[in-house]
Amino acid sequence: MTHRIVIVGGGAGGLELATRLGKTLGKKGTASVTLVDANLTHIWKPLLHEVAAGSLNSYEDELNYVAQAKWNHFQFQLGRMQGLDRENKQIHLAATLDENGNELVPARSLGYDSLVISVGSTTNDFGTKGAAEHCLFLDTRKQAERFHQQLLNRYLRAHATELAATEEINVAIVGAGATGVELAAELHNAAHELAAYGLGQIKPENLRITVIEAGPRVLPALPERIGGPVHKTLEKLGVTVLTNSAVSEVTAEGLVTATGQVIPATLKVWAAGIRAPAFLEGIAGLETNRINQLQVRPTLQTTRDDNIFAFGDCAACPQKGSDRNVPPRAQAAHQQASLLVKSLRLRIEGGELPEYRYKDYGSLISLSKFSAVGNLMGNLTGSVMLEGWLARMFYVSLYRMHQMALYGMFRTAMLMLGSRIGRGTEPRMKLH
Repeated sequence: MTHRIVIVGGGAGGLELATRLGKTLGKKGTASVTLVDANLTHIWKPLLHEVAAGSLNSYEDELNYVAQAKWNHFQFQLGRMQGLDRENKQIHLAATLDENGNELVPARSLGYDSLVISVGSTTNDFGTKGAAEHCLFLDTRKQAERFHQQLLNRYLRAHATELAATEEINVAIVGAGATGVELAAELHNAAHELAAYGLGQIKPENLRITVIEAGPRVLPALPERIGGPVHKTLEKLGVTVLTNSAVSEVTAEGLVTATGQVIPATLKVWAAGIRAPAFLEGIAGLETNRINQLQVRPTLQTTRDDNIFAFGDCAACPQKGSDRNVPPRAQAAHQQASLLVKSLRLRIEGGELPEYRYKDYGSLISLSKFSAVGNLMGNLTGSVMLEGWLARMFYVSLYRMHQMALYGMFRTAMLMLGSRIGRGTEPRMKLH
C-alpha cells in the first residue's frame, strides 16, 4: 500500500515540503502526498506588512494551491484541521463555508501514515484588555487587506472633504519586532505615495506612526548592532518609538501603557508575540507548551507519537547546546522542511532519521525603500554587517529563493521579468 503523507498547513515551510515531496516521492508513486490548508492561495507571510501598507498587491503575488499541486504531483485538500484521531491515524477537517454561511466543502476525515503539522503561528495579545476587540492583526492576507482598506478609506474620505487638510491619522503599532518596524517604514512610504497620486489632503506628516515596545529596544530578538541603526532610521523618518512601554489596555480611542500614558490611535495594530493556533493545545494527548506549540524531538517527531511530525512556528524544537528552542523564523522552517524531505523518504525505507540542528544565517530587516539593515553569517565569512542598498538586495533575494523552491529557476526568472515590465503600467500603490 502506498505510504500516505499528509501535510497540514500551506505556509512557506509546508508548501515547500509538499512541493519537494511531490516532485520526488509523489512523482515516482513511492508515496501519496496531500497538502491541507484552509485557503485556496498562498502568500509569503513576511510580505504581509507590504500588503497592509498597500505597496504590494497580494493578488499578483499569490500562489494557487490547486495549480501548484497539479504541477508538482501532490494533492490539495481545502479545509481547516479541527481534530486528530491518533489510534485510527486520521485528521478531522471542519466544514468550509462560503461568504453567505452555506456549506461549500463538508466536514470529513483524512487518513495518514505520516502526518506533518506546519500550521504556523498567530499573534499573541497576552490577554491584554481590549486588544482583541480594537486591534488589527497581520496573521493572514485577509487581515492585512483589512488594514489597508481601513487606511485607504480614510484617505478617500479626506479627498472628498474640503476641511481634510487638518485631519490626522494616528497609527499605533504594538511590538517593535520585524513586523512592527517594517510596517512602520512601509506606512511612512505609503503616505508619500498616496500624496503623489493626488490623495494629499492628508499630508504625509499627518500620518503619525507610533511603535510601542515593552522591552528596552527595538528588534529585541536580534543583535543590538541591528536594532540600533533601525531605531535611528525610524526616528529619522518621523516615526515615534517608545521602548520600555508595556501596553496594559486598548480602547477605541487608543492605547494605555502600564505607566498610565495614553497614546491616541485611529488604527491600532498588534504585532507583539506569537502562539500556535488554539486547536493544537493538548490535541489528542500530544505534548504542548504554554503557547500551544507541539513539543518535538530533534528528529521533528512529536514526543508522544512517532507518526506525527511538526515544524516551523507551531513546533517547540530543542536547540542543541542551548536551553532555548529553535527561534520561530522563516529560515528555521526552510531548514526543517529540507530535513523532512530526507526524513520522510528514510522513514518509508526503514532508515534512521536524522536530527535537526539550527543554523543561523543572519537576519535582514527592510525599511521600505529607505534602507535595510542586517547581518549575514557563514562558516567562511563569520558575521558581516550590511546596511543600505546591499542589504536591501539581499533581503529581496530571500523572497526569490522562496519562489525558486516553489517554481524552479526558469519560472522565477519569468516572474521577475514580468514584475519589472509591470512597473511601468501599474501604480506603485494598491489604490483600491
